[in-house]
Amino acid sequence: MFKNIIFDWSGVIKDAVEDHGWVVNRMFKILGGKGMTLEEMKQNWEQPYMKFWNRYYPDMTLAEEQKIYYEAISSKDCPPAKVYSGIAELIKKVKGQGVFMAVLSSDPVTTIFSEIKKFDLENIFVEVLANIHDKSEVIHDLVKRNNFKLKETVFIGDTNHEIESGKQAGVKTIAVTWGFYPEDRLKALSPDYLVHNIKELESILLK
Repeated sequence: MFKNIIFDWSGVIKDAVEDHGWVVNRMFKILGGKGMTLEEMKQNWEQPYMKFWNRYYPDMTLAEEQKIYYEAISSKDCPPAKVYSGIAELIKKVKGQGVFMAVLSSDPVTTIFSEIKKFDLENIFVEVLANIHDKSEVIHDLVKRNNFKLKETVFIGDTNHEIESGKQAGVKTIAVTWGFYPEDRLKALSPDYLVHNIKELESILLK
């Protein structure tokens, strides 16, 4: 059983794929560009997310992207946050085993803490690191600061960024197929584990 678990947020805990598709298309609209289907977004999304946006707008800066992103999510039409079925219950069960849990996410601080409360996950995570553009720059400090043993630590994500950052940090990686990346893209990243549902994830985390 892993003693330290680092979670990505959107696409792992937060059911955000369709919502993010809406946000991406709202951002394209603000920029005067052409939108994309949800399937197109899943095939093209990449993190750190400026890799995605600079593919379409090479001169866009991080500050400009964030300004447009906040404009999009502040819209009254922006879909409300929701949690993946069964994930909150699993997290609480794992917490009951004395596991250290943290969140490492690119989601903004302005939304993630209210969502933690909404999903009834308060007082679960020892650290919540939000608004992180490049997770590979932060995960090393998180591991070192908490004296994690690498073989006892896992990073759970749904895109290239979590798997690549976890591998660079020397921890194990779990890719979940219910997030932003389709299964074929996740397999190509060679995560330590590839899971398709909450039951499979539970069998790994509580093994």
